[in-house]
Amino acid sequence: MIGSFHLVLALLAPLIGATTVYQAFDIAPRLAASHERWQRVSWYVVGIWMVGLGIWAQHFVGVLARVPQLRNGLDPLLCIASGLLALLLAGVVLVVTNVATLSPRRLLVGSLAAGACVLPMHLLMVASLHLPAVRVGDVDAIWAWYGLTCVVAAVALRLVHVFRARHSRSLRRRIPVAAGVALVLVTALHVAMRVSGARFPGGDDADSAAVVWVGMMIGVVALVSMGTAIGLSEWVTRLYRRTRRLAGSLDDLNDRLRYLATHDALTGLPNRVTLVERLRRALEGARAGQGHVAVLYIDLDGFKNINDSLGHGAGDQLLCAVAERLTGQLRYDSVARVGGDEFVAVLERMRAPESAHGIVERVLQVMQDTFVIEGTSLCVTPSIGVAHFPQDGEDVEALIAHADVAMYTAKQCGRNGYSIYDTSMRQRAERALTIQRGLLTAIEDGSLSLHFQSKYDARTGAIVGAEALARWTHPELGAVPPMEFIAVAERSGQIGRIGEWVIREACRQIEDWRERGLPPIRIAINLSPLQLNQPGLVDTAARIVAEAGSDPSLIMFEVTESMAMENAERTTLMLQNFRTRGFEFAIDDFGTGYSSLAYLQKFQVRQLKIDRFFIQALDEGGTEARAIIAAIIELAHTLAMEVVAEGVETATQAELLRTLGCDQVQGYYLSLPMPPDEFERRCLLGAPVSLPL
Repeated sequence: MIGSFHLVLALLAPLIGATTVYQAFDIAPRLAASHERWQRVSWYVVGIWMVGLGIWAQHFVGVLARVPQLRNGLDPLLCIASGLLALLLAGVVLVVTNVATLSPRRLLVGSLAAGACVLPMHLLMVASLHLPAVRVGDVDAIWAWYGLTCVVAAVALRLVHVFRARHSRSLRRRIPVAAGVALVLVTALHVAMRVSGARFPGGDDADSAAVVWVGMMIGVVALVSMGTAIGLSEWVTRLYRRTRRLAGSLDDLNDRLRYLATHDALTGLPNRVTLVERLRRALEGARAGQGHVAVLYIDLDGFKNINDSLGHGAGDQLLCAVAERLTGQLRYDSVARVGGDEFVAVLERMRAPESAHGIVERVLQVMQDTFVIEGTSLCVTPSIGVAHFPQDGEDVEALIAHADVAMYTAKQCGRNGYSIYDTSMRQRAERALTIQRGLLTAIEDGSLSLHFQSKYDARTGAIVGAEALARWTHPELGAVPPMEFIAVAERSGQIGRIGEWVIREACRQIEDWRERGLPPIRIAINLSPLQLNQPGLVDTAARIVAEAGSDPSLIMFEVTESMAMENAERTTLMLQNFRTRGFEFAIDDFGTGYSSLAYLQKFQVRQLKIDRFFIQALDEGGTEARAIIAAIIELAHTLAMEVVAEGVETATQAELLRTLGCDQVQGYYLSLPMPPDEFERRCLLGAPVSLPL
């Protein structure tokens, strides 16, 4: 004992008080951040228990600091009663401060309630110690002490609310404030003991040791409990925040995935999924009488050439610029990118179907301006197909498909324009779809066959070769013209497979004739532009010929002049590769493109085939066609090339070509394309044809 204090307990009491205040500061923002009911209930339970324990322990240790001895022990019921009042006081603090705005009225009521809890708690605590001659001072002193307690409570409530509102997590701000409030509380406690008039009889050191031991046990238990609660609450909060961050990240990821699932990653426009939903809602509105609906299918003319020449980076920039220009004329959420350079727009709530035509014309007009990509001015125009609801389709799929068909019609009509769907387009589209489906099994079911058209020596009439021509008979459509099904095969990507079959079938037929002792004959095979652009074409052809055991020199590939000159450098390299493997090459439709003598010399092809346009002109008796053919023949012979005239249909044409020095002739006048058996009987086993002399 030093004076009238147990020094250890006198120092322990404000420490407990500071920890209690810090506990309140810690619980308040957690309550404020709790959005779920179970979270609020949990923090209320923890907060009331810990803050109440701290209030009771601080008060009890503070009283024991003035008690020299415990002669009659403690009254447990009175201790429990004082503890319950401390819990009630803690509840008042947390409930009053757990609001967004602490009004003066709420603060006043809370302060009065807190003071009403403190006074009986103190009296019950003093009584539980069996202090002798405990007397209560005059009423005025009691009211003064109650008023002081209410003022201290008001300050404490305001501070707790401040920390609750600011969500402060700073120890440097909490600790000094908590310590200051604790000193005020301890001072108020000593004032209360003076006012209550409690007398503390003297005692010996043994009695003093017992008091210190009891006070230390209560204080340590309270400090350990509150410290553990503060640590656990911090851990739980961090775990909760980490979970929230993870949940937030997952939400962000889900939002991103939803965006990518509904939008085009390059342009940011809605994609086909969003378009379908948008169009479905528009059709529902149209059925309810909310205006007319039309679908625009937009394809860019010449985009592939730009993409191939400037690179995919420039192509992507161009697509973004096109998307921006389209959305400048149409609503952002009504335009979708559905393919590489294909866009679809939904026009809804129009007063009349004709309103769509004006919108389409505005789109065409705005697309005429050049685009500047990486410092290069580019011009890309659209071909647009238009389909109206309900006359052109009553559901989403039909409208989009019919607008697509109309767009292809616009391309066939010269591009840079628009076409409105009609039923004839539908018939053509259905026929094209039937052809596309039939081609899937044409090789396996034997409906695709190879015919041969002879090539004859213009001087002797002897057969010197043949051109392999694919023919197809559809089970429902009958004989489909080659130009039609080849075009469908190119659009659907099936031309590569069909082209390989043609090479394989030609090699098989050559070997079949050879095994039966017939003379070898060179077969010419046409290559489409898509085949020419196909990587590994030369390797594939060489492999097929090697597997068949054929002589590659008996295979001559033909490409059109315009196709060869589209990328002359690439064609030169490819032809060199073909020649290295032993194949021959011919330039078809010569005279209609833009060949240069330099590249013709580089190509070093075996044959030039004069286009049938010039051959047909020979019957007219003019000199121009004859002069052009004579020049081509002389040019080819100068470059050591053979000249083949295709499309010979009259005796006059055959005679003039022979006199002009043409090497070979081919056409209906001499021989129609025939199946292999008939070709063998009439051409390979027959006598040379008689050409006019």
